[in-house]
Amino acid sequence: MTERPSRALLSLWRVVAVARKELLQLVRDRLSLGFIVGIPSLQLLLFGYAINLDVRHIPTAIVDQSQTALSRQLVGELAATQTFRPVRAPKTETEAIRLLAASEVGAVVVIPPDLDRRLYRGRGAEISILADASNPTVAAAVAAAGEGLGNAIALRAQVGAREDAVRGAPLRIAVVPFYNPERRTPVFIVPGLVGVILTMTMMLMTALAVVRERERGTFEFLIATPVRRSELMIGKIVPYLIVGQIQVALVLTLGAWIFDVPIHGSLVDLALGAGVFVGAMLTLGLVISAPARTQFQAVQMAFFFFLPSMLLSGFMFPFDAMPEPAQWIGTVLPLTHFLRIARGILLKGAPLSSMLDEVAAIALFGAVTLALAVRTFTKRIG
Repeated sequence: MTERPSRALLSLWRVVAVARKELLQLVRDRLSLGFIVGIPSLQLLLFGYAINLDVRHIPTAIVDQSQTALSRQLVGELAATQTFRPVRAPKTETEAIRLLAASEVGAVVVIPPDLDRRLYRGRGAEISILADASNPTVAAAVAAAGEGLGNAIALRAQVGAREDAVRGAPLRIAVVPFYNPERRTPVFIVPGLVGVILTMTMMLMTALAVVRERERGTFEFLIATPVRRSELMIGKIVPYLIVGQIQVALVLTLGAWIFDVPIHGSLVDLALGAGVFVGAMLTLGLVISAPARTQFQAVQMAFFFFLPSMLLSGFMFPFDAMPEPAQWIGTVLPLTHFLRIARGILLKGAPLSSMLDEVAAIALFGAVTLALAVRTFTKRIG
């Protein structure tokens, strides 16, 4: 007479059977298997390769009012620090500040017209570096580089001076922080949070709405109606455009009330820019909903896009400190452009008309994703 397996052994066999079934389902589900491999690989590449806290090559405007050999030498020494990358040479300081407000440059170097004369007469001269302090990390790098270069020039002048020469005042480098003189982190973070929150919530809302209807079986009723596919896609996102504006108002209100974040620009301009950005995120959610069969898969796919957006857009780390391949990817992401719009309007008081290239980049992304959503939707129906 054979012994019957013990209750514990039977329980173990049942656990193994269920685990084997789940493993087979996981292996057969290519989408989930891709996320198991893809998300750790993506995190490793982003954190290990693209993230760099050493700020280098900040786009810089040089206002050289002296136009002498000495001023050109100073510009060369600034570039040699590898912190500054001269990209523009405006004629006036007003034009340079406009570039700073539009986020086209991160620093402005102003060389006075009497640089040589004041130095040779022993009166001393001052070079001003205007730093975009809306990003405290960039402002700190500019201040450190300016201070280091000033000390090096002063030391060189002291060593090279003759004993019988009249020692005048040295060359001074003054760093002036613009837009966030106190370098408070909330002033930098809160405008960025507007874009980050909209990216996650708007993308998930449309993706989950479509997948939820597909799971409940109500999507087929929409297909049977005389509504065109493009009209269905647009109708799906219109209500969430209002929701997005409510979220923008909520974040700005709390940011101004709790963290004392200034609002220097037009809220109408911000609403227009946010409307274009929200539309792009909603159409992206429609694209995500096409291959997703469950709401969990939709969340996974949204996270796969959200992580690069948060890390490569300039929200957490300076955009100019990233390697060029990472900057290429970041330039494609709508969040990169919306952060420049939000910070430009809220912190710098820049009009939306000065950032139309950023709006165009977001609108182009939205148009492409909307066309892709309609096309993918058509394939699934067929």
